[in-house]
Amino acid sequence: MGLMRLSSSLVSSVKCFTRLNSIRNSNYQRDVPRGHLAVYVGENQKRRFVVPVSYLEQPLFQDLLRLSEEEFGFDHPMGGLTISCEEDHFFELTALLHAS
Repeated sequence: MGLMRLSSSLVSSVKCFTRLNSIRNSNYQRDVPRGHLAVYVGENQKRRFVVPVSYLEQPLFQDLLRLSEEEFGFDHPMGGLTISCEEDHFFELTALLHAS
């Protein structure tokens, strides 16, 4: 039960962050389709990806978000949601999520 509450609060926080960021950055709204969010991925060089919001409900993606929250909090250097992992790892994860 506690894990479920943690997951839903994490998802709510990310949705709120995304909404506030889109207000702050009008370019963000133009190139991110409804139902998606932009994330910046990489350990050194950050690359921007647009992913479905439905990924926020997936436990594997939530693990990445928790790590991101531990590292960056909600003060993301790129202005969007930043995930510090290798791009190859991110590709593998999103391929798994897309297949399910």
